[in-house]
Amino acid sequence: MAIRREIDPEELALAASGDKPTLKTISRLSGLAVPTVSRALNDAPDIGFDTKQFIRSIADAIGYVPNRAGVRLRTGRTNVISLVLSTDHDMMNHTARLISSLAAELRNTPYHLIVTPFFPDEDILKPIRYIVETKSADALIMNQVRPNDPRVKYLMEHNFPFATHGRSQWCAEHPYVDFDNTAYGDLAIQKLVQNGRKSIAMLAPPLEHNYAREMVLGGANRAREAGIDFFVIQEITSDEPMVRMQNYLVDLFRKRPDIDGIVCGSTNGTLAAAAAVEADGRTVGKEIDLVGKESVPVLKLFRDKIIVLPENVDAVGQRLAHAAIRAIREPDKKPLQHLDVPTLADFGE
Repeated sequence: MAIRREIDPEELALAASGDKPTLKTISRLSGLAVPTVSRALNDAPDIGFDTKQFIRSIADAIGYVPNRAGVRLRTGRTNVISLVLSTDHDMMNHTARLISSLAAELRNTPYHLIVTPFFPDEDILKPIRYIVETKSADALIMNQVRPNDPRVKYLMEHNFPFATHGRSQWCAEHPYVDFDNTAYGDLAIQKLVQNGRKSIAMLAPPLEHNYAREMVLGGANRAREAGIDFFVIQEITSDEPMVRMQNYLVDLFRKRPDIDGIVCGSTNGTLAAAAAVEADGRTVGKEIDLVGKESVPVLKLFRDKIIVLPENVDAVGQRLAHAAIRAIREPDKKPLQHLDVPTLADFGE
């Protein structure tokens, strides 16, 4: 075990104020060999946690920044993980929290998070190809996964490290973290049936996404078992602009006054549905119930009678970070996979 010495704060300040700090600077201050310092900063598994923390504290104190070009020349790696996101995604739902949790989890690793956007009107493979062909990241993370997702297929064919927020048809073979939306659809119907609701509509996400299909499947199966009227709204999705959702639902309520429950696939969809209920002269939790899920506690503050299932996106970010790092460092090991399965007890009252 390496012996670590106490470091004089003045010595740290002097090192920080001098020439650009290097691995040799940290080695001199810590009393550890340069290779040990380098491996600690790169989170090598054979270096102890305390030693890593000690080395990183010195690096932070003196303002050490690794030479990215040098790292890439030596190792072929960039120490970058890219989060690929659609610009059309519902920020309020979970994207901002996902970015925050991923960044926090990577904070004490050698990896840095960058966000790579793609636009709804362009080929979804475009940013993936760019990252792979330019080797501008060591791994990527993506969401809004489709069952037969061409991005997943491409990455698997090119043996490029990645992790998905959601499952594809090849999920047994790749890292993923997912929320069980089949269970959400099922549980949402259960909650509404417990409240005596008998005519329920689902405002689902776009059905090209796997999680949307799972949500519909869970809701439809439970509704069939309960013997109630259930249908999925076809003309709009829960990813639409809020005003459009609200206007459509107001019209729907007037055409179908028998509807007494709505299952929503997004936070914004739930807010729009609540506004539509009130615009139709009804009250949430009285004439009609709404079920929604969220990663940021907003819905109960808006209307406390909304039935809410929290989704822990902080944990999602942590697990995705670990899954991506495992895919980089240990590609031959079983990929990290996690499915968060909610229960009735998870609904906020």
